[in-house]
Amino acid sequence: MKSGLRSRKEKVVLGKLLPKARSGIQGLDEITQGGLPKGRPTLICGGPGCGKTLFAMEFLVRGAVVYGESGVFMSFEENAAGLEDNVAALNFDLATLKKQKQLVVDYVYVDRNEIEETGGYDLEGFFVRLKHSIETVGAKRVVLDTLETLLGGLTNTTILRSELRRLFRWLKGMGMTSMITAERGDAALTRDGLEEYVSDCVILLDRRVVEQNSTRTLRVVKYRGSSHGTNEYPFLIDRDGISVLPITSLGIESAASNQRVSTGIDRLDEMLGGKGYFRGSTILLSDSAGTGKTSLAASLARAACRRGEKCLYLAYEESVSQLSRNMRSIGIDLEPYLESGLLSGVSARPFLHGLEMHLVQVYKIVMEFEPTVVVVDPVTNLSATGSFLETRSMMTRLIDFLKNKSITSCFTSLTGGGSSVEESEVGISSLIDTWLWTRTVEMAGERNRMLEIIKSRGMAHSRQAGEFLMTDNWVKREGTYVGRSGVLTGSARFTQEMKEKFDANVRQKELRRTDEVIARKRQALEAQMLALQADFEASVKDMEAMADQERERQRVSGVDQAEMARSRWAFKPNQSTPPKEVILKRKIGDLSDAERLFVGLDLLRAPPKPERKETAT
Repeated sequence: MKSGLRSRKEKVVLGKLLPKARSGIQGLDEITQGGLPKGRPTLICGGPGCGKTLFAMEFLVRGAVVYGESGVFMSFEENAAGLEDNVAALNFDLATLKKQKQLVVDYVYVDRNEIEETGGYDLEGFFVRLKHSIETVGAKRVVLDTLETLLGGLTNTTILRSELRRLFRWLKGMGMTSMITAERGDAALTRDGLEEYVSDCVILLDRRVVEQNSTRTLRVVKYRGSSHGTNEYPFLIDRDGISVLPITSLGIESAASNQRVSTGIDRLDEMLGGKGYFRGSTILLSDSAGTGKTSLAASLARAACRRGEKCLYLAYEESVSQLSRNMRSIGIDLEPYLESGLLSGVSARPFLHGLEMHLVQVYKIVMEFEPTVVVVDPVTNLSATGSFLETRSMMTRLIDFLKNKSITSCFTSLTGGGSSVEESEVGISSLIDTWLWTRTVEMAGERNRMLEIIKSRGMAHSRQAGEFLMTDNWVKREGTYVGRSGVLTGSARFTQEMKEKFDANVRQKELRRTDEVIARKRQALEAQMLALQADFEASVKDMEAMADQERERQRVSGVDQAEMARSRWAFKPNQSTPPKEVILKRKIGDLSDAERLFVGLDLLRAPPKPERKETAT
């Protein structure tokens, strides 16, 4: 391999060897891929109110509490008592850390007028004071807040650059992982435009107001010897400190689950292949107001709580108390789950924060509460705090974040008049796995709710639109009735069903009447068949008796005729008794009584034949 060139594998190995110190600030270590450069200075610059001092203080507190690295905070603007009061709102107990020898908070008062009176100005005395503080607690981390005040007595740019380099070299020589805060200049990252060049890592904090919404953002401008995220990341300052949301750096790496979770409505589960949604999928409920989107979302939330899973409900239209009361009217009681902690409701007006701040809050709540189901009701309210592209970008990052956490997420979207069914108001329909379209239909002077599935990826689902009702004890989907004019709902469906029931009863009665007629005719036919059979059997018996009589008569008549014929020595060819010559040729055993009698009488009455005398030849 040529000199100066390294393979990708070697670059990765070298990147891992770069020593880094965990900042302890949620999300920052992910952006910097491991933390800040260990033993090197990091510059935190930004305008007033962007959170530089709090950022640096949390770096020290987390290092002492979480990583066991004591620190020194040297302030040039705020005294120790004021700092303790300022960070107490973040649950940082500086007094306790100072007693435990984990932290030193030192205030250095620098007056430019005094510097001009005494003449020359250098940092030698400052180095002595800082070294003493470091050795007192065995510090590994150092914060200087702010640098402009410390170097304010130097007006010569050459001397300023020289002392600045000297300061950074001294911190490196002491092996301190240091963080220096500086004010942002007009044409450069800092007022003097020098600090960003001598720092190994530069982080820019910004606070901007867009359409009356304030948002704090963070950007890593440079990081020597390490790759890092280069986008702007929103961050939140609350009672638990600073939370940075590196959501824009996430890729599409979510795992697809084959497990199914119930929608909370049996008939809707049947429409979705009989099993419900995929776990970890995204669901969109969209259409105009009053179509039942919140009710369907609340059904999903209750079904999750019934399974013993946590659910986070983000309400941007009504309070949690109002939501709980309204859902009780349709038989969905969320109060037990709110009390048990399985259901967490968060209500906020969209105008309270900008889009990025809302995203950071959701990220923080999800990381703390660890739900398996998240409901956002409705997402379209967030579009009031930003443009369409900004809202779509924010929702895309939110959906990616929830999917990567394998969280089943449900979003309700309010569709304006004239909007296309194929596109939601915030433009996230292409990112949704299951899209349910709820709408109202006016028929026969009343409005009824309809539900159909526009798409549901990865599963067989119903293509039939149907009516669903919100009763006093449940949300249920009715069976679909399709008439000549389309799907019937409400009173029209009820009237048609009653008519069909009446017609069915009439047809059932006609069928029973027909069955009775058939049964009667069958019985009559069977009776006739029995009578005919009895008559037939009687006739057969009569005919058989007559045949027997005839055969007896013929027998007796034949004997009489034979006797008469023998008595007369007569025989006629047409008589039934054959001639004597014929009879004599037959066997005696085969002759009838009449024939034996006839032959016997003839032999008795025949004259003897004369004897032939033989003559001699």
